[in-house]
Amino acid sequence: MNKYEVNNETMAVIGIEPNKTKIMEYQTDSILEENAYEVMDYSCCYFGSSYQGRAEGSKKMLGFNYKLPIIVEETRGIIFFPTTSPSSYDCIWLSLHSIDRILGDSKGTKVIFKNGKELVIPVSKLSLENQILRASRLQCLLDSRKVEKS
Repeated sequence: MNKYEVNNETMAVIGIEPNKTKIMEYQTDSILEENAYEVMDYSCCYFGSSYQGRAEGSKKMLGFNYKLPIIVEETRGIIFFPTTSPSSYDCIWLSLHSIDRILGDSKGTKVIFKNGKELVIPVSKLSLENQILRASRLQCLLDSRKVEKS
């Protein structure tokens, strides 16, 4: 069984059933027979750490404990953040760098990706904005540490 690695083309990892996940990429969408957490954990492991390791690093960098954004792969700046608890089967993971803008209404929040694709998420716009801010802060901290080392 081929496992999926999150990459620069991945815009969203969407848990749709306990063992089914939709992957949205810039060009195509696909369905996997595994849960979203497994996809994220496998991707982190593929790039040298576990999900738990990445989450622990984010926790130390940001000082938050809940719904942490993670650096899936640091040299390419692949950062994803969850919209709900990562352990929830219906958690949606979004790529920070794929988002163009978000629009909120009473039904949830519409994420508009840079390629024009859209995804409606059942969370408030404020909650999603907070997650984007956390992920952006993580990106800034990562970038500043890269500069310090060079």
